[in-house]
Amino acid sequence: MAQLRIALAQVNPTVGDLDGNADLIVEWSRRAADAGAHLVAFPEMMLTGYPVEDLALRASFVEACRRALDRLARRLADEGLGDLPVVTGYLDRRSVGLVRSGQPAGAPLDAAAWLHDGEVLVRSAKHHLPNYGVFDEYRIFVRGDRLPVVRVHGVDVATVICEDLWQDGGPVSVTSASGAGLLLSINASPYERNKDDVRLDLCAERAREAGCALAYVNMVGGQDELVFDGDSVIVGPDGTPLARAPQFVEHLLVADLALPAAEASEPGRTPVDALDGTTITIDRHVLTPDPLPAYPVLPQTAAEPMDDLAEIYAALVLGTRDYVRKNGFRSVVLGLSGGIDSALVATIASDAIGPENVHAVLLPSRYSSEGSVVDAEDLVKRQGINSSIVPIADMVEAFEKHLDLHGLAAENLQARIRANVWMALSNEHGHLVLTGGNKSELATGYSTLYGDSAGGFAPIKDVFKLTVWDLARWRNTQTGVDLPFLHPFAQEPVPEAIIVKEPSAELRPGQRDRDSLPEYTVLDPVLADYVERDMGRESLIAAGHAPDLVDRAIRLVDLAEYKRRQYPPGPKITPKNFGRDRRLPITSRWRER
Repeated sequence: MAQLRIALAQVNPTVGDLDGNADLIVEWSRRAADAGAHLVAFPEMMLTGYPVEDLALRASFVEACRRALDRLARRLADEGLGDLPVVTGYLDRRSVGLVRSGQPAGAPLDAAAWLHDGEVLVRSAKHHLPNYGVFDEYRIFVRGDRLPVVRVHGVDVATVICEDLWQDGGPVSVTSASGAGLLLSINASPYERNKDDVRLDLCAERAREAGCALAYVNMVGGQDELVFDGDSVIVGPDGTPLARAPQFVEHLLVADLALPAAEASEPGRTPVDALDGTTITIDRHVLTPDPLPAYPVLPQTAAEPMDDLAEIYAALVLGTRDYVRKNGFRSVVLGLSGGIDSALVATIASDAIGPENVHAVLLPSRYSSEGSVVDAEDLVKRQGINSSIVPIADMVEAFEKHLDLHGLAAENLQARIRANVWMALSNEHGHLVLTGGNKSELATGYSTLYGDSAGGFAPIKDVFKLTVWDLARWRNTQTGVDLPFLHPFAQEPVPEAIIVKEPSAELRPGQRDRDSLPEYTVLDPVLADYVERDMGRESLIAAGHAPDLVDRAIRLVDLAEYKRRQYPPGPKITPKNFGRDRRLPITSRWRER
């Protein structure tokens, strides 16, 4: 057996920031070298950030990334890190001679590179291209057809990229034939609820299939609607977890692995049937043929997985923080109504960027209850955020003098005036406007277009109403708990009066959500089945939902598609969010019968 000390750099790149991402690779490579690592690995598309979407089809961007990779290899050597093998994801392209009709323009590759001694030693590309959910890589990239196997300190290390683990056949099927002692997978796998356990089971299954240990390094950070949770892991050949990184934070996971010493073999290429209708070429390279003297073995570290609500909340905070930070904002503004949704959004914002950078606007109208204003002011005091009160009754009256509005039109006017206020403050002070709608409202169209749906980012867009309450209660229980994604409030940040209050838009006298919507206890489950599981009417009824509830929910969801298309982005936490995941035509006469 040979000892391999591997470092998995779970870090947070920014899409398009080639120089900044290269700086991260150098910084974390130095940390790995200081820890005595024999090898350091970075996430998928680390050099470009992920996903780059149609930037991959732009030749100027692809060429800039290729040049940045060469510069990075030289820089690592110049800074004394040339002896440390560095594996990183980047954007490449196939040579022109291999381009075929029907492939993406420029034949881009979701690629991996081994950098060593100032050079790009090995290049390979993702074989399986996902074309489901948030992914549309089949239209952006072309497929790779090589499995690089690189000998490091006497251990053969095979490299694959993200989706190659999730699909049968391809590089993983070839790994066992390669005789590799370690399968290294570099990933940009977005977070969704309960995915961490699925990933761990997948890594265990693929390790057993490949017949070797498996090291899985994942990206961390927010990118538009996606949140990457890290949760990098190393498992043994039998699938037993050996080391695990924490979620939602940058981290260098360093582990000593006792692995089979590589058998004698020469560098070269060997084509092998990949069991998916393709052929994968094993591409062998040698860096250090013999094991070096072993270090004292490090104690293995295994971070404890978060519970469900902590995981969701951390994802929302990280997604909000990175959207604000990576888009150049320093502060946010939101309407604070005294209701549970805006209260949770304000709390997430305070945790994400600090309460001193959060600006709340209280916008009482003629229908706002005194309790709502008092509760909102209580939240402001508890969290120490900035606040102002802008009464809108006179503004509404000014509009009503010139417009003959009744019913819903009159109600929506108030919401649109509120939106004008916070958008004006955004323009004046450079704040990012946070939108307060939740997934239940977004699903059913229970929002005002260009009113409460206006803004730049929607932190709870993918959170059903019942989960909004759960998260507020959970956050209050964490007062005094030291977690990296929580601000140290001196008292519970969300007043209990807001949590127990019956929800209302307060746009007419005595208005309550349940006047327009079914109770959330029955509404949210049917929405989850219809939106996230794509159940039709008969399947929904067979699942136990009442027929009249099903018909009402389907009608509300189908009619609100045009509103959702105009809604701001927000962090994805469920298997199917509105936006990247669920794409339906606005103009459609199909109705579930």
